[in-house]
Amino acid sequence: MGIAKEMETRLSETFAPRQLEVHDESEQHIGHAGYQEGGESHWRIVIAAEALNDMSRIARHRAIHAALGKDIIDRIHALSSDVR
Repeated sequence: MGIAKEMETRLSETFAPRQLEVHDESEQHIGHAGYQEGGESHWRIVIAAEALNDMSRIARHRAIHAALGKDIIDRIHALSSDVR
């Protein structure tokens, strides 16, 4: 299973989002730090979930990282999130 599918599964199981998009933006970062051949290094997620609504921006960031787990976080270079 690729990282995108793992991210979708873990975020869905944790937050039951009404919207979830996982985008591999690695190709936009060729030549930048952390870029790896074949992608899967730079990610952007768009998520709308009730569980995240009342959290501060930092709390949301921490909750998303916790949901993804250390094993996924250790395999990627960058993660941005758009919480709606």
